[in-house]
Amino acid sequence: MTQTTEAAFDVQQPKQNPNRVHRAWFVAAVTFVTIIGAAAFRSLPGLLVDPLHQEFHWSRGTIGAAVSINLALYGLTAPFAAALMDRFGIRRVVAVALTVIAVGSGLTVWMTAAWQLLLCWGLLVGLGTGSMALAFAATVTNRWFTERRGLVSGILTAASASGQLIFLPVLSWMVESYDWRPAAVTVALAALAVVPFVWLLLRDHPADVGVKPYGAKEFVPKPPPVTGAARRTLGTLFSAVRTGPFWLLAGTFAICGASTNGLIQTHFVPAAHDHGMPITAAASLLAVIGVFDVVGTIASGWFTDRFEPRRLLAVYYALRGISLLFLPMLLAPSVHPPMIFFIVFYGLDWVATVPPTLALCREHYGEDSAIVFGWVLASHQVGAALVAFLGGVARDVFGSYDMVWYASGTLCAAAALMALVIRRRPVVTVPVPVAG
Repeated sequence: MTQTTEAAFDVQQPKQNPNRVHRAWFVAAVTFVTIIGAAAFRSLPGLLVDPLHQEFHWSRGTIGAAVSINLALYGLTAPFAAALMDRFGIRRVVAVALTVIAVGSGLTVWMTAAWQLLLCWGLLVGLGTGSMALAFAATVTNRWFTERRGLVSGILTAASASGQLIFLPVLSWMVESYDWRPAAVTVALAALAVVPFVWLLLRDHPADVGVKPYGAKEFVPKPPPVTGAARRTLGTLFSAVRTGPFWLLAGTFAICGASTNGLIQTHFVPAAHDHGMPITAAASLLAVIGVFDVVGTIASGWFTDRFEPRRLLAVYYALRGISLLFLPMLLAPSVHPPMIFFIVFYGLDWVATVPPTLALCREHYGEDSAIVFGWVLASHQVGAALVAFLGGVARDVFGSYDMVWYASGTLCAAAALMALVIRRRPVVTVPVPVAG
């Protein structure tokens, strides 16, 4: 190697001070704050079902349809967003997504017809939040970390719950004390407030700042932009659907979405209100779910680095299903100890499924794991969308949510069995030739 080449190589690989905090942790921190800002809208749908029903006389099924569009687009956009991040960079995609969220949420203030709800709340915010979905966290984790990936994915997944914890009490107080419109404006401003942090502090790849990924032994050059984002995304899907693990992961994650975003996040507040519980009290319980979700998800990331992901998923889904079967007996006008126990228990299990699901995607799909996880996340949101809509229809038809709780509990039991069926990826060993 010539002196000139060696010098250039040294420029690309500046020596890292071992006593300094690795830049990857700062990128993870900015990502965490960004997801919190985007999570503000995820706190809003359950709070607006009754106010929109009372003001515009729209059926709960109609309002649920808007939530369904939002949740479905949240999932279907995610795999394309992961590919777009490979093409245009994380920073640009995320900044645009936050702006779209702000526009969609802000425009709802002037809506007067149901189609406007479907357009703003469903289409625009669905596209924006989809680009800010967990595929964003998966992309950051894959690029910036080779060690502690389970822990980091758990922390970034918990950001959504942290946003719920921060915004739910505030938004529910606004809806109860004033109107739903100030809450919508607050969500728009929260999304816009994060854009400067993303643009100034987030970086696309470790090579942009001349460092190795956290835990990597060698410097990783920044890959060239990947063109044909849509073609790559669809090609990855067509390849993945020919494998059994994809269908099992997609099926279990669809049930995960149905039993969290689609069910509890959308319908818990109106269901509790049906039993005489004030909206602020029910929203506070959802915020408590957010507290324990942070603990449970980070712990799940730690467990995923140490235990078999399939078994973890089976345990998580089985416990979630059991808890849902008991929920109809716990709803009451006031908060009592058994309900608090349910909230704590459900919070610990809320998105604890994400780190082991991510780990299984990495195990089976390697470099394409972020895009594959995007498609698995799409199934999560399709499941959530179906239950968000069908839950509202069930409430209109039967006058209660009991059937929805029981059906979701049964589905979680099925997900536990599906998780155990996911096969291990065989380890390929290369024979070492023996010198003769």
